[in-house]
Amino acid sequence: MSELITGQKRTARCAEFDESYVGKKVTAMGWVAVRRDMGSIIFVDLRDRTGIVQVVIDMKNVKDDFKKASHIKNEYVISVEGEVVKRSEETINNKLKTGNIEIIASSIRILSECDILPFAIEENSNVSEQTRMKYRYLDLRRPDMQRNLMLKSKISNITRNFFDKEGFIEIETPMLTKSTPEGARDYLVPSRVNPGHFYALPQSPQLFKQLLMLSGYDRYIQIARCFRDEDLRADRQPEFTQIDMELSFVDEDDVMEIQERYLKHLFKEVLNVDIKIPFLRMSYNEAMERFGSDKPDLRFGMELKNLSHIFEGCDFKVFADTIAKGGSVRAICVPGAANYTRKQIDELIEFVKVYKAKGLASFAIENGEYKSNILRFMKEDQINQVISQMNAKEGDLVLFVADKNDIVFASLGALRCEMAKRLNLINEEEYNFLWITDFPMFEYDEDDKRYYAVHHPFTAPKDEDIEYIDKDPSKVRAKAYDIILNGTELGGGSIRIHSRELQKKVFESLGFTEEQAEERFGFLLNAFKYGVPPHGGLAYGLDRLVMLMLGLDSIRDTIAFPKDKNASCQMTEAPGVVDDNQLEELSIKLDIKESEI
Repeated sequence: MSELITGQKRTARCAEFDESYVGKKVTAMGWVAVRRDMGSIIFVDLRDRTGIVQVVIDMKNVKDDFKKASHIKNEYVISVEGEVVKRSEETINNKLKTGNIEIIASSIRILSECDILPFAIEENSNVSEQTRMKYRYLDLRRPDMQRNLMLKSKISNITRNFFDKEGFIEIETPMLTKSTPEGARDYLVPSRVNPGHFYALPQSPQLFKQLLMLSGYDRYIQIARCFRDEDLRADRQPEFTQIDMELSFVDEDDVMEIQERYLKHLFKEVLNVDIKIPFLRMSYNEAMERFGSDKPDLRFGMELKNLSHIFEGCDFKVFADTIAKGGSVRAICVPGAANYTRKQIDELIEFVKVYKAKGLASFAIENGEYKSNILRFMKEDQINQVISQMNAKEGDLVLFVADKNDIVFASLGALRCEMAKRLNLINEEEYNFLWITDFPMFEYDEDDKRYYAVHHPFTAPKDEDIEYIDKDPSKVRAKAYDIILNGTELGGGSIRIHSRELQKKVFESLGFTEEQAEERFGFLLNAFKYGVPPHGGLAYGLDRLVMLMLGLDSIRDTIAFPKDKNASCQMTEAPGVVDDNQLEELSIKLDIKESEI
C-alpha cells in the first residue's frame, strides 16, 4: 500500500510549523505517533525528530482518501497536504511547541507501513536493554534518544566553533596505526599486502598529535574515533569519541585556562548553566587522603580521616596488626545513619569486600549511647578522640576500614559515594568541577616487577623530580591533570616530554631496552632530533561529556549504535566469523576449537 513521494516537497519539519503558516497550504511528512478516532474525524500526531504537529483528518474533506485514513496505524510513514489553521482557545496544547496550530488535511499518502512493533516508540521506555539494542533503529526513533544525539551534535558544533576562534586547526590522524602495547589492549587489523603484519586501531591520536606540534601546527583539534579492547562499564565502550587537542609553547596553566573557558561557554550554550571559573585544583595525594579517589565528588562531605595514630598498639588486634604492617585505619562519618540495623551494616561489609577490604567496623551515637561492633576493644580516650576527629554528633555513624592504603582508599572512597546515594545527599542540579594535578608518574607492578606509566610514557615529569627517575621512580610526579565533574573523569591530559634524551630515560625506567624503545617508538625518537616545541594537550570523552550533561546513567544512550557489555552488537550480531577464503587472503590460520567459535 506504500506510495511514492513523487510531486511532493515537504514544506517544513513537523515542529517548525507555527502561526506564520496559518492560512497556507503545506505538506508535512513523518511518522504517526498517535492516532485518535472521533467518528468522522481522525486526529493524528505526526512526528519527526523536531517534534509533533497535530493533523486533523475530516472524512467530509478527504473522501477519496477515506480508506487510506482508516488504514493508518502508529509508526506508519505518511505525507499530508492541507491548510494550517489556528486552534480554538480551548484546544490549545501548551505542552507542544506547535500547540497553537494544526493542519487540516486535504489529502494523505501512505509512504510506508509498519509491522507489529517489538516495543512502543515512547519516551523513557522500560524495555530491556537487550531488546533495545537488538532493535536499535527503533530505539533511536524514540524522542528522548533523538534529543540525546541531537544534543551531542550540538556539542560537537559548539566545540569546533569555540576552538576555531581560539586558533586551533582540525586535522585528521590515521585510523590504521602501529601497535604500541602499553596501556589498554589494541584492536588489531591484519594486513593483506604485508602478510603476518598488523595495524592497530588507535587508542588515541597521542603520538600523531605530538608530531603535529613538531610539524609547526601549534594548535590542533580533532573529534576523533578511538578504540580500546577493555572490559566494558556503564561509561566505557570499545569504540568511542574523543575531543582531542594539543598546543605548543604552553605549560599546565595555559592548557587548564583554555579548558575552563571552553566548559564555561559550553554549559552556558547548551544548558544555560553558569559555571564559575577558575576551577578548584587539588593534588592527587590530597584527593586520595581526603576522598579515597583521584576523581572525588565534592557535592557532599564525608571526607576520609586517618585514625591510625589513635589505634596504634590498641587492644583490637585487626587494627593494631594492620598499622604495624604499614597499613592504616581510616574512617568516614555518615550523618544521620546511626539507626542502621545489623543487617544494613552487614550489607555494607559485603559492599567493601568488593574492593578487597576484609571487613568494616562501625561506631554509632544514638540517643546519647554508643553502639559499635568493636566497642569492647575501645578505651574511653580512644572513643573521645574518634568522636572529636570525625566530628561525630548524635545520630551519626562512623565506618572504619583497616588494610593496605590502596585498599582502604578504594573501599572507603566507594563507600562514601554509596552512602551519599542511599541518604540522598547529592544535589543533582549541581555541576562541581575540579582539577586533579601532580599525579605519580610511575606505578610499580608487583607481578611484573617493573614500573608502568600512570598516564602514558610521553608525559613530562615535574622539573624538580627529574633527578628521581634513575634513583627512585616512585617519587616522580607528572605534569598531568585530569578534569573531574561530579566524581567522574571528564578528560585528562599532560605536558609532554619534548627532549629526546629525557624520553629515552623514561623508556628505560619503564623497563624498555634500547632496542625495544627503538622498535616501538623509533619514529618518535628520530623525529625528536629535528626541533620540538614544548607542548601539551588534553582529551575529553565526548560520549561521557554528553552523558553527564544530560544526567544519563550510561554512555550507550549517547551513541547511535553502541556495543553491549560483551562488546557485541545485538543488532548486526558483530563480531562474527569470516569464511576461510578471507582468512587465507590475510595469511591467517585459526587455532581455536569449533565449540569456542
